[in-house]
Amino acid sequence: MDAASTATGAGAGTATGTGTAPTLEDVARAAGVSRATVSRVVNGVRNVDPAIQQAVQRAVAATGYVPNRAARSLVTRRSGAVALVVSGAGADTGRVFQDPFFGRVVSGVVRALRPRGVHPVLLFADGEADRAQVVAYLTQGGGDGALLVTTDGRDPLPGMLARAGLPAVLFARPAPGVPLDWVDLRHREGGALAARHLLARGCRRLAAIGGPADVPASRDRVAGFRDELAGTAVRVAEADFTLDGGEQAMRALLAEHPDLDGVFAANDLMAQGACLVLREHGRRIPEDVAVVGFDDSGAAVAARPRLTTVRQPVEEMAAEMVRLLLDRVAGTAPTDPAAVLFDPELVVRDSA
Repeated sequence: MDAASTATGAGAGTATGTGTAPTLEDVARAAGVSRATVSRVVNGVRNVDPAIQQAVQRAVAATGYVPNRAARSLVTRRSGAVALVVSGAGADTGRVFQDPFFGRVVSGVVRALRPRGVHPVLLFADGEADRAQVVAYLTQGGGDGALLVTTDGRDPLPGMLARAGLPAVLFARPAPGVPLDWVDLRHREGGALAARHLLARGCRRLAAIGGPADVPASRDRVAGFRDELAGTAVRVAEADFTLDGGEQAMRALLAEHPDLDGVFAANDLMAQGACLVLREHGRRIPEDVAVVGFDDSGAAVAARPRLTTVRQPVEEMAAEMVRLLLDRVAGTAPTDPAAVLFDPELVVRDSA
């Protein structure tokens, strides 16, 4: 039996007028192509003329044909799902859903997968047992590959996936010697953009709020900020990428340096927290203290004043992860791991 020859679904037969579920033959007649061609399109074979693909897809919609996913997977050896793995979030998984960054990743992944008929399965990996379960899930065919978002530069999961020979794409540059495809931002350049903007505004007593020191992206953002300010003293307070962390760091900076006139925060939530504390202390933004965030997330437009920020195109980066992974799953990717770097962009609003 052809992998896609059985249709399921309530009402599927109404388009054929026979009262039975439409078949590949029905789709082939409607599209004016052979049954084999319909099978190739439905099963995701890539070397089909785009015009023919569109004709088959229109015929599928017109007939109401629904392929049998289980039968198709026997032939293609694919599950039709990929794992979206969040690693290193710790026990507080609720924090993941509160952070605009992760919501943007999910949005970009879902938007890129939907036209391909592939579904994401969300997994969390916060300890040795969780990581082993992720590898087992993929090894046993639960998903065709992994889109991995990790908050820890020392996370062992990327290496585990690579050693198991599993298709995976990492949102961040992997550790040396881990042969995985990855996407990332030029974070250092983003920090430099923030510094140049604050200097152009006339700010000279500058401070930065960084994220956790073990997150490479955070280190690079602060390093780029400092590099651009060579010869200028920069006060740095470390926080945890949360609004509360930004508030605490801003209080510490004001206590030590009450005359500061410019602040760069390594994400928008911390910048939003910094703005709250500055207003509590009677500082006008940006007249007394200019503030620049990072990410251009929902927090940037929710903050008051609205944040000037360095944009990280998270949705586009997530979509690129999907493309890289599906090429790897299909066997059309180059042998060597792919690396795609995105450029940051300064978005000027009200806070600086």
